[in-house]
Amino acid sequence: MKGIILAGGSGSRLAPMTSAISKQLLPIYDKPLIYYPISTLMLAGIREQLIITTPRDLDSFKALLGDGSNLGMNFTYATQNSPLGLAEAFIIGRNFVGNSNVALALGDNVFHGSGLGTQLTSLTNLSGAHIFAYKVSDPENYGVVEFDVSGKVISVEEKPSFPKSNFAIPGLYFYDNSVLDIAEAVRPSARGELEITSINYEYLSRDELFVQVLTRGTAWLDTGNPENLLAASSYVKIIEDRQGYKIACLEEIALRQEWTTTAKLRKFVDQSPENSYYEYVRKILNE
Repeated sequence: MKGIILAGGSGSRLAPMTSAISKQLLPIYDKPLIYYPISTLMLAGIREQLIITTPRDLDSFKALLGDGSNLGMNFTYATQNSPLGLAEAFIIGRNFVGNSNVALALGDNVFHGSGLGTQLTSLTNLSGAHIFAYKVSDPENYGVVEFDVSGKVISVEEKPSFPKSNFAIPGLYFYDNSVLDIAEAVRPSARGELEITSINYEYLSRDELFVQVLTRGTAWLDTGNPENLLAASSYVKIIEDRQGYKIACLEEIALRQEWTTTAKLRKFVDQSPENSYYEYVRKILNE
């Protein structure tokens, strides 16, 4: 399975912070926001990841992440000239995906929870579509999934004025290869966007959409506005300080996955600044 991270958009709700920089390069406590969706896909066992961003921000992402070889990964890049909707990620990334299944992670979503990696690795060989649901107090701001009394999915809607449930669809989606053709057939919505909900609805109509409710022990944080950006940073700091490990440390995950070696990472870290993040990586390397 391959992974796509959609890190484009104008970030208008975070202006003026995003007037000169991508919102996915803003910090969530001690690391850039983009580290979090990258780490989520890494925990699912996905080593090949396509970063889709804006032409303005492309070089900044390349400078930050490189080609991923020090992590035993492969980062490639593409641009989205204007935010035409999440479904466009599969059109832009068609050649990258090839004949593989694919996971899409939104660049401004943070996931964290015990056992999350184990939960995600089971989805890499799926047939159909697998998405998630998370109970929220403001479902009108998200895609919404509705269940019947037996727990079967009966509808999906995009930002409805009158939501049929309180279950939002977070920004993490797993699809089989047929998503590429489905995305090509999607037509713009009334908002003028190629909606990911249209893809999910097509899978639902085929009876191939599986929705898993994220447990209460799993945190999902959407960082699209200043309040949520601050809340996500506070959450990460509290967990890291209390439990003594770092969330979304790419070097640690790559080492635990045995994608890279201690020697290769030590050579990279020896050239890195002296700060708390790299002190943590050095500690991991010396275990």
